[in-house]
Amino acid sequence: MWGDESVTYQLAHRDLSQIWLTAQQIDLVHALHYAVMHEIFGLFGRGLLTLRLPSVLAMSVAASGIGLLGLRLAGPRAGLLAGLVFPLLPQVQKYAQEGRSYAMVCALVTWATYALVVSVPQRARWRWAVYGSTMLLACLLHEFAVLALVAHGVTLVVSRVPRPALRAWSVTAAGVVAGLLPLAICSAGQSGQVSWIGGPVRLRYFLVVAVVGVACARAPLGVRGPVRLSVLAVPILVLPGLLLLIVSLVKPLFVDRYVLYSNIGIALLLGAWMDYFHRRQRSSRNAWIAAIAVLAALVPPSLSLRTPQSRSNDVTAVGAAVREEGRPGDGLLYLSGQYRAFTAAGPGDTRFLTDLALAQDAVSSNTLAGVELPAQDIAARMLEFDRIVAVRGPAGARSPTNPQEQAKTSTLRRYFREYGTTHVNGARVTVYVRDHDPSRPERAVR
Repeated sequence: MWGDESVTYQLAHRDLSQIWLTAQQIDLVHALHYAVMHEIFGLFGRGLLTLRLPSVLAMSVAASGIGLLGLRLAGPRAGLLAGLVFPLLPQVQKYAQEGRSYAMVCALVTWATYALVVSVPQRARWRWAVYGSTMLLACLLHEFAVLALVAHGVTLVVSRVPRPALRAWSVTAAGVVAGLLPLAICSAGQSGQVSWIGGPVRLRYFLVVAVVGVACARAPLGVRGPVRLSVLAVPILVLPGLLLLIVSLVKPLFVDRYVLYSNIGIALLLGAWMDYFHRRQRSSRNAWIAAIAVLAALVPPSLSLRTPQSRSNDVTAVGAAVREEGRPGDGLLYLSGQYRAFTAAGPGDTRFLTDLALAQDAVSSNTLAGVELPAQDIAARMLEFDRIVAVRGPAGARSPTNPQEQAKTSTLRRYFREYGTTHVNGARVTVYVRDHDPSRPERAVR
């Protein structure tokens, strides 16, 4: 389990009223997902399997929708290939095994896209209602799903669909935006949550698949109809990420998982291109060789994505290190306080330690990491202990400069010495001992 999953795990185990109160302070954009996971945990138990299985199932649902889109726009073989390509994409594999909302959003956008394609020729109002409600649900799970709405609009304009269809889409899109607007306005006050984004995060993947997708789109893919496959797939592949990059010129916001659903486009384009390539070959031998080569190239990243090191941190390892290094009665310190959320998912790891800075726990304060004592009180409590286990960020990580954090670091520097440090993915667990206790030898850093 990594940090973001840990937040999902903790908040989803609170009462619905507590989830709502916490969302007023932080993570409002994920409040619906926490409420959904709360109900899932209530039905199927509290384990890590329950946390991640909804994402696995959501990606399966997305793959089936992509298969149907490919079938409708390019034929049976293209649909089958697109549905099989989708779960092999590295980014899809990564977020299919993660307990967050992104896989659910991807599934909803996929089926909203299918509803759009079906609605254009049918023109039935109930079909547009299905499209709008599916898109709205996706947007309420994550606001940036609204960028898929822009891609859909571009597809319809380029396709030159009849005016009644374009008018129906416009009305539906306006309804989706109106439904999302209260969440967008309220969550704007929590924009500090994305202050950690210093620049585009994992931009290379987006650029590579965008180039590959546009290259595939140059071939005559799909069958003729109101909406062509390339005209549908290229906008949803390129536009959401491109719009985030443009906004990032003002405020950095680009993170690859925010537009995970753009993989719908590359899966459709690759599936249709492979079908086109197969039809062009007089022998299927070359097609099989190409397919095997692609699968072989995917093996290393697929294996890598199934290791803890594929995430930016590992809260399970942090908890294990605290449990191993700490002794009953030791003090526990988080540098900074935000790292308290790293061990909150496994309270047994810190059961016998005393949190030196905590004034009010996370649940009762409706926060993610609790409320800390004033700076002078933290320093005074630290001096009551001969051993302190400190959970810190990785080397080079920026720390807040508020009075509480300054009191922690200055007290450690003046009265304690480092006894040993255990490095784990995304964090360090350090044991400090009082200088007046020379009986404990220095221990090697691990």
